[in-house]
Amino acid sequence: MTTRLLIFITLITGISASAQQTDTVFLKQVLQAHPELFSSILNHPTQNEVQILYTQIDRDKNNVPHFTTYSYRLNANRYFYPASTVKLPTAIFALEKLNELGLKKLKAADMITDSAFTGQSKVLADTSSNTGLPSINNYIKKILLVSDNDAYNRLYEFIGRDEINKKLKKYELNNTRIVGRLAVGDGGESARNTNPVSFYDGKKLRYSKPLMRDSLNYLMTLENMIQGKGYLNRKDSLIMQPFSFANLNVYTIENQQMVLRRLLFPETFPAAQRFNLTPDDYKFIYKYMSMFPTENTKPTYTPPEYYPAYCKFLYYGSDSLAVINPDVRIFNKIGDSYGYDIDNAYIIDTKNKLEFMLTAVVQSNEDSILNDNKYEYKTVCLPFMKNLGQVIMQYELTRPKKHLPNLSKFKFVYRK
Repeated sequence: MTTRLLIFITLITGISASAQQTDTVFLKQVLQAHPELFSSILNHPTQNEVQILYTQIDRDKNNVPHFTTYSYRLNANRYFYPASTVKLPTAIFALEKLNELGLKKLKAADMITDSAFTGQSKVLADTSSNTGLPSINNYIKKILLVSDNDAYNRLYEFIGRDEINKKLKKYELNNTRIVGRLAVGDGGESARNTNPVSFYDGKKLRYSKPLMRDSLNYLMTLENMIQGKGYLNRKDSLIMQPFSFANLNVYTIENQQMVLRRLLFPETFPAAQRFNLTPDDYKFIYKYMSMFPTENTKPTYTPPEYYPAYCKFLYYGSDSLAVINPDVRIFNKIGDSYGYDIDNAYIIDTKNKLEFMLTAVVQSNEDSILNDNKYEYKTVCLPFMKNLGQVIMQYELTRPKKHLPNLSKFKFVYRK
């Protein structure tokens, strides 16, 4: 162990008790203890829009988890674009909808999406699946393995915008709205109208959902919804005026981690506040959240386009050359758009018996032009995510725990 790491551990151990009362101090001290890693962020005029939520997990003698949370620059009123992180609650709600319809057996059934409104598209086949046809399960796999946009859009269409936002309120995710598809320029009437969807068991129609229109608006007025000095429009023309996020999705860091906690530790919530998922649903989501894309066979994801750390921002920095620790598994959902990188993760080390939750956002857009794909992901955002995850992991390795966790619930066979 290096002298510098020993000094850091001593510092962190010394402040951990006081962090219990002043939760905004702890993470600030962590960042300041490593100027070689974080000074560019700390010294940036907006601190690169960083927000962090770190939750320690301590088990009692019965393996029941207890949570202690620390934040850095957490601000539910400060907007950031949540990108693909909205796909996790949408995937959960899709499974819930089938359960509530009494159609649990249709999760792997053929799901055919029709079109009935301007701009909508059909899906009649899916060559990435074992059957060659679309299904809820295969869409969720693609979302969790590689953050597939079309897969999310199809689940959004199946559930319907109105139902998605009712579910958000049901689970007290009051600082979140999901109001459109991703990566297709969705908005206005298009976002309100969701496609007809049918499920088949062989040739037998088992369920059909018609075109649905959501008439409601989900108005939210937040800081930082108007950004930059210009943007590229759909025709790639430069418009020299600020870009507005006023009608796009909202999903705060605190709400993201709450979804993750409710998903991973449902027993710590009242029965009425738990997701309506079956035991098999939970196992399914856990497995594919923590699986590396290259470990899966159908859908198949191979190098060089895909690599183990492809959707692992925290700890690995989405580095194609990352050396994978076989004892570490990351159950997470990332987002990546408009210069923002977000990761909402539960990280475990089965060898050292440790676990923690870490959710963070960072942005870099030095030219202040939105939608030009000129963002400092590789030089600013992803190194920050990697360093943050690894520094917290190093701290967790030294943090005393009265009872080590039994992590068998989160162990899976990823390759047969």
